[in-house]
Amino acid sequence: MKAYVGITDTRWYEFLAERPHLTEINFWRPSSNTSFKRIGTGDLFLFKSRYPHNRIVGGAVFSRFAQVPLSQAWEAFGEGNGRAGLNELREALNAYRTKEGKPAIASGEDPVIGCLMLRDPVFLPEGRTLAPPPDFPGNLVQGKGYDDILRGEHSSYFTEAVDRILAADDRSPLDDEPHATATWAHTGPTRGGHALVRRRLGQEAFKLALVDAYRGRCAVTGTDVPPTLEAAHIHPVGKGGLHRLDNGLLLRADVHKLFDSGYLTITPESKIRVSPLLRSHHFSAAEYYTSLEGATISLPSRREDHPSKDALSWHGERVFLAR
Repeated sequence: MKAYVGITDTRWYEFLAERPHLTEINFWRPSSNTSFKRIGTGDLFLFKSRYPHNRIVGGAVFSRFAQVPLSQAWEAFGEGNGRAGLNELREALNAYRTKEGKPAIASGEDPVIGCLMLRDPVFLPEGRTLAPPPDFPGNLVQGKGYDDILRGEHSSYFTEAVDRILAADDRSPLDDEPHATATWAHTGPTRGGHALVRRRLGQEAFKLALVDAYRGRCAVTGTDVPPTLEAAHIHPVGKGGLHRLDNGLLLRADVHKLFDSGYLTITPESKIRVSPLLRSHHFSAAEYYTSLEGATISLPSRREDHPSKDALSWHGERVFLAR
């Protein structure tokens, strides 16, 4: 298990600490010219206040980093961005952009920003905050990552941090639905009897991660018009599926409906199959959909983001109307 200690401003964490009902939040970055690969889905993300306070004030479970337009970040997380409205968020971004010598966001502009998407945040009361890790440099601007935190050099420090953040209020993301989609869910290492499902995202992070992974285009049609695109679960959450990137596809709304209804499926070889029942419909649009038969869908550039072959097999066997 890894961890990242991110430096945040007082207004962001105090705003979110007053809203314990928010289960997904966005630790945003004001520009999109950097990526974030220091930790992975399911790892620990800690919030460190700036000097002179200089304390670990809370933490969360890391979902995913994505680069998306500001409007989509607000639509997904709302107040989970640490501000009460889109205009306030824009002002906060501009304050940082000014410090970095970058132009302010113009009225009507919808820039791409970096989103470190987090789930199950916990904010510690003042009496339970922690000092930063022993080797944390005082001159860092963004943060620092740590490897193998439960067995490494600072294991005693991070064991306490894990207990305070992940097990706060008797809710431990380490349990993380260990039996859901038992036929294909990937479970990681264990600690203290808890099974850590490494790859489950928050619901909103699931949507934005798919937009990012599929480069804003429908996997089947290539459509890149944002209002028409939807995050599709291969194995529905209501039937035991998880918000995992390999359990998702970015699909145009009409294709999503056909997929969920079983009129269309994707094979483990990434080929499109169209149900014979759709072929039997005598309407003009049917010809377009049936012409998709045998085509290969577009896939994310990272192999680990590709749809699970087992999940696709499940959809083909349980949902697809083969006859």
